[in-house]
Amino acid sequence: MTAPVPPATEPDLLYSAEEEALRDAVRALLADRSDPATVLAGLESALPYDRDLWCALATGIGTAGLLVPEKLGGAGASAREAAVVLEELGRSVAPAPYLTSAVIAVTALLGCDVDRADVAGPLAALADGRTLGVLALPLTTAPGGAGEPAVRADADGALTGRVTSVADAAAAELLLVWAQGPHGPALYAVEAPADGVRTEAVTPLDLTRPLAHLTLDGARGSVLATGDRAREAVERALLTGAGLLASEQLGIAEWCLAETVRHTTQRTQFGRPVGSFQALKHRMAALWLEVASARAAARNAADALASGSPDAPLAVAVAQAYCAPVAVRAAEECIQLHGGIGMTWEHPAHLFLKRAKADQLALGAPGRHRAALAELAGLGAP
Repeated sequence: MTAPVPPATEPDLLYSAEEEALRDAVRALLADRSDPATVLAGLESALPYDRDLWCALATGIGTAGLLVPEKLGGAGASAREAAVVLEELGRSVAPAPYLTSAVIAVTALLGCDVDRADVAGPLAALADGRTLGVLALPLTTAPGGAGEPAVRADADGALTGRVTSVADAAAAELLLVWAQGPHGPALYAVEAPADGVRTEAVTPLDLTRPLAHLTLDGARGSVLATGDRAREAVERALLTGAGLLASEQLGIAEWCLAETVRHTTQRTQFGRPVGSFQALKHRMAALWLEVASARAAARNAADALASGSPDAPLAVAVAQAYCAPVAVRAAEECIQLHGGIGMTWEHPAHLFLKRAKADQLALGAPGRHRAALAELAGLGAP
């Protein structure tokens, strides 16, 4: 007699008390240190990000080590907690390298042999915020899209090649480089700045997430992982980054909706708030439904990553295919319903539109994720 199949565990998409406490701490810090006026002023400076803010966020609150196990110097939390941090960073468009360092770079290192000192050491440094790390791939690289490495490594570990549009590369102190080694693809660690490492800043649409072209000319690197393990570490990092990017997109959409409702309830025309006009009510109600659905998709992706679900790639594809356009639409509605003030530099709405548009291309465009979703769900083309 065949044993009954146990029912699948339903994902818990509600926020726990610990997650809400983390949200409160991060939101209070960002409200105090990264309000829109501060972000705008920072964009007009030459600094890639506010180091004091990053220190308070990464070390003071301890968010940089959320994904790192306690035995390796981290908090031993999960993707659910990291998703909460990214929601708040999206809500404030803070120029903090959290996604690139504390999520993508950390996940790539966790895919290597953490019992090795040359892996555990950098991981601990990333976890306590002492070091900023990036995975040296173009920001647009989607899960499953790393492909053949653009960088070559010789037998001595000297790396040569160029990688374009790497997020936060100019400020990074640890570069995780996907390279073709003498015996196949491998993941290398390169300290920066160093001889043979050059970054060329480019002007991105979203000034809160700096991009740079990375050129390696004989830079010395140490091997972290080779072969299938290296490829799996890179792919897991990209999948985790894409899944948690949906939470940042959710935060963008939530701020835009809340700000639009606030403005339209205060702005009067013909002696009444413009938000009371039926046409605008319909638009904001439709947007509210989209944001609520985006929250479910983003939370499902975070929960699937946290639990190690085999359906995580499917959940991530759904989240990115849905949340990216919702964030853009929310930002566009925010600007339009603000009228003339929404088009000015002084109002922060443009920051959210630029971040939403840049995020729409980061870690794979929605079309790429829809194609992945169709393949994962076994849906053939008509």
